[in-house]
Amino acid sequence: MEGKINHMKHTRIMVGLAVAATFGMALSGCANQAAPTGGGTSGGSKADLPVVTSIPVPANAVLPAGNGKAKCDPATTLGFVGAETGANAQLGINIFNGIQLAIDQHNKANADCQVKFTKFDTEGSPDKATGPVTQAVNTPAIVGVIGLPFSGESKATGNIFEQKGLVHITPSATAPVLTTNGWKTFFRGLGNDSQQGPAAANFVTEKLKAKKVYLVQDDSEYGIGLGGATKTGLGSSIAGTDKVTTGQKDFSAVISKIINSKADAVYYAGYYAEGAPFDQQLVAKGFKGAFVGPDGAKDDQFIKQAGDASANAYFTCPCIPGELIPDFAKAYTTAFNAAPGTYSIEGYDVATVLLSGIDKGKTSRADLLSYVKSYDADGLSKHYKWDDKGELAKPAVYGYKVNAGKIVFIGQIG
Repeated sequence: MEGKINHMKHTRIMVGLAVAATFGMALSGCANQAAPTGGGTSGGSKADLPVVTSIPVPANAVLPAGNGKAKCDPATTLGFVGAETGANAQLGINIFNGIQLAIDQHNKANADCQVKFTKFDTEGSPDKATGPVTQAVNTPAIVGVIGLPFSGESKATGNIFEQKGLVHITPSATAPVLTTNGWKTFFRGLGNDSQQGPAAANFVTEKLKAKKVYLVQDDSEYGIGLGGATKTGLGSSIAGTDKVTTGQKDFSAVISKIINSKADAVYYAGYYAEGAPFDQQLVAKGFKGAFVGPDGAKDDQFIKQAGDASANAYFTCPCIPGELIPDFAKAYTTAFNAAPGTYSIEGYDVATVLLSGIDKGKTSRADLLSYVKSYDADGLSKHYKWDDKGELAKPAVYGYKVNAGKIVFIGQIG
């Protein structure tokens, strides 16, 4: 846990200037580098989109260590509630590793404020999440929670947090409906699918030059919402739609419809547990087009499970690649012997928001909630400022692709 982030301030301005030009060149060049498209098994929609290898880091990003002078009660605790096990557990693991790194860096720098960290496993299931959330809110020492990662479990448990006045910030749940319930304790640390859906539709049709797009969604709260938003954005480019179910293994029926539709791209709204075998079977049946998935599918587990078929995959995500922030990536890799994953940096950032409140003496649930409501500062991944519904003021959406067996960054898409 010896990785440090205390040399960032000297380098950020230079990085930002260099990357501004990189982003501009990458994004302007994408549309001119698309390969010809074709339908069904004979052609396909793919594009040689330039890889972006560095990203700007805000010069004044708030970091977990703070000024090193914080004092707090030894019982002060932050919680993570989300998937540690289950079919899509890696997305939860990415997040709580980011949280753990933030808390470790905070505690190393602040001898008089040793914040504890407690994890509660939901398996990513709405049906199983109420128990862990109830346990968390009934633990008096917990003053703030990072989670829940998935939209379905967030929807199922938001009222429990609300009843106990416990602030919780999700680094990854994107269903728009989550901020329509009147909850005052819920905050979203990224953009929602009302932004991701239209950006994804534009990405598939404008950047990948797909003429006919087949849209498939899973049966989760997340997949249903994102599928609807993306379908609206695709408009007349829709070649057909279908649904799959959680835990499904055989996708032959929907694949037959896709092949028969002569679609040159598929957009899949769901998680990698079903998305990876779906893409693998799709390619095995002769599909030559692009497979585009969202943040729920964007993980190295997709490549591991889909194998060589994943070479046709692209992803959209309201997240940035933490591996391109050198000091963060070094500290994370040193701590966990693995590169940052999807939402690791967002987990780190939203934990930092709560830690900075604790450092300012906001150690009751009511005080920390009030602190988050008025928060207005940069993190490593984005600017954090929320409206009265818990949505970020200026969210963004980014694109990724599989290149040589790895997921690589191709810049902002919306």
